[in-house]
Amino acid sequence: MKVRLILEDGTVFYGMSFGADREVSGEIVFNTSMTGYQEILTDPSYKGEIVTMTYPLIGNYGVNQGDVESYASHVNGFIVKEFCTEPSNWRKESTIKEYLKENDIVGITGIDTRALTKLLRTEGTMKGIITSEDLPESELIQKAKDAPGLSGRDLVSEVTTKEIYTKGKGKQYKVVLIDCGAKKNIVRSLVGRDCEVTVVPATTKAEEILSYNPDGIMLSNGPGDPQDARYVVETVKELLGKKPIFGICLGHQILGLACGADTYKLKFGHRGANHPVKDLATNRVYITSQNHGFAIKEDSVEDLDIVVTHINVNDGTVEGIKHKELPAFSVQYHPEASPGPEDSHYLFDRFIDMMNN
Repeated sequence: MKVRLILEDGTVFYGMSFGADREVSGEIVFNTSMTGYQEILTDPSYKGEIVTMTYPLIGNYGVNQGDVESYASHVNGFIVKEFCTEPSNWRKESTIKEYLKENDIVGITGIDTRALTKLLRTEGTMKGIITSEDLPESELIQKAKDAPGLSGRDLVSEVTTKEIYTKGKGKQYKVVLIDCGAKKNIVRSLVGRDCEVTVVPATTKAEEILSYNPDGIMLSNGPGDPQDARYVVETVKELLGKKPIFGICLGHQILGLACGADTYKLKFGHRGANHPVKDLATNRVYITSQNHGFAIKEDSVEDLDIVVTHINVNDGTVEGIKHKELPAFSVQYHPEASPGPEDSHYLFDRFIDMMNN
């Protein structure tokens, strides 16, 4: 079926549908990963977004249940240059096309993803729609303009767990993970380091979290603008200094806000598995997995009790902070990977050391 991708600036791309047959809108973003498409599709941080894969061929190793990172797919739509119809991998259970249809994900293929990525990189992310409707382009462009953005709505509440659950029962360290849209590999990374992980909804109050008597608290990744999750920020303010805290991605931004810093929206964000980040303590550069459209303002940190620990080598943005006095630190990228390099797994060990001390 022929479909169109309409951007709010009036740009139109023509392609073919290879997923669910319905109209979707969202913020158009791009991801530079060559692999890991299934983890991307099931990462709750992509809620509200239509993801463009810059690598031209997607789906060549198929899809399997072992690589899902949450209970469902969360992307609003999926854009690829070409998808593989006959994947080859011993773990394959279905094709990418079958997966999109089974999970009601709208996909468009056959468009010039290089041109789209260059446009987003130059002009910044913008809203858009994927549609098969036979309407005048002027009406569809207006639809794209009217689509909701990432700011001004609470996307965290749409992806957080509805029930409290525990993994790794009986392990040595007790960790409460505040689920703002957590990926499964965060939990696996903690359980693998002898942690019993109790996952709680993002709306859980500080008093209830402390009632579990945890050795540490994890702030997970998640979608949207951190300014729209102020209730989590207020909870973290109450938790600071009472237990060791480790924040990842949105959790990093929330920790920054709780400490008095400010955040802003990046022009086109960082999404991919090849982003270089420098650890300022060692001057070592790590290749990291990233997925975010917002960041902490560096100048808002200057007079606070936090310091910048990591920076993005490409654009100098803040990629890590720690509190000067209290046991709390965070990174903007994903040390749990899935997908991407595992260079930063050491940060989970740092969290364990913080709980020990």
